[in-house]
Amino acid sequence: MIDLHWSLPQLLFLLPLAILPWFNHNQEKTVAWVDFVPVDPLSNTIGFMLKLLASLAIISLLFALSGPYKPEQKIDKVAAGAEIVLLLDRSRSMDDAFAIKGQLLMKSVAKSDSKRRTARSYLTEFVKKRPDDRFGFVFFSSSAIDLLPLTYSKESILATINASALGKGLSETNMSKALLEAASLYEGQAYRGSRIVLLVSDGGQELEPEDKAKIAALYKELNLSIYWIYMRSTQGMTLDETENDNFLWTDTPERKLHTYFKSLDLPYRAFEVESVKTFSEAIDEIDRQQYQTLIVEQTLPREAKEKPFYWLALVTLLLLSLAQMYTAWGVRAAHE
Repeated sequence: MIDLHWSLPQLLFLLPLAILPWFNHNQEKTVAWVDFVPVDPLSNTIGFMLKLLASLAIISLLFALSGPYKPEQKIDKVAAGAEIVLLLDRSRSMDDAFAIKGQLLMKSVAKSDSKRRTARSYLTEFVKKRPDDRFGFVFFSSSAIDLLPLTYSKESILATINASALGKGLSETNMSKALLEAASLYEGQAYRGSRIVLLVSDGGQELEPEDKAKIAALYKELNLSIYWIYMRSTQGMTLDETENDNFLWTDTPERKLHTYFKSLDLPYRAFEVESVKTFSEAIDEIDRQQYQTLIVEQTLPREAKEKPFYWLALVTLLLLSLAQMYTAWGVRAAHE
């Protein structure tokens, strides 16, 4: 009763009506000699109980009609998973297809084989098979937009992923703003377990020294991990330097960003994907790795509590009805 809330608390002001059964009309008779009236403790007890049942029926009905309920509650439970901010590149190059051998770039704007649509498809599957994760979403090109704060709502994150694949991308990319915006979603949040920024991009950017310092400090303070799904636009391009490097990409922004991430004192891993198959494999690998202990906030919905009061009222009214039927039968039998 202490934890209950009421939808119509004003009905509780009618509770004094419960004393009405104790005020009945006077059926006492004038008797010449009171010693003729026998003492009947059983009848007195039954009369008292019937009045008590009538009061209880009134109280139960008033409680039920007042709409008792337990309000929505948030509880923490231990699960396995992670908190993940999806950081999705929406620059114009994400509208192109993956590189094909013999071509530096292949255009397929807004078609089903574009990198952004591939990303949408596999990120959707990734979210669906991780029931206990909390997701956020940041969309970036020339600026970074916080589309969705960290949430347990799968419907919200799936709708955001689908919406992010609409339209065409912009020509510029601001990686530093994107990385800072993604980290900011964790600020002010209680630490619950593994925290990840999942960057999905087909390009990099050389960051300014001031931005590098800000990103390093913020990511270390918030205890974040970085995963980068690098969607290649150039056939043969790799993030790590090799002996057979083409002179065209010996000092590319992608490699500089990759080198910067590796220099951070943070968990970091890059996945180089050049096809739908390798993108799928990268997502599956991240899914396998990120099942650590996680404190999940679960919302218990509002719970109606009027049924016990209706049942109590039903039982008391049934007993009163049986008593009334027995009384009517007794009076009829006496007259016969």
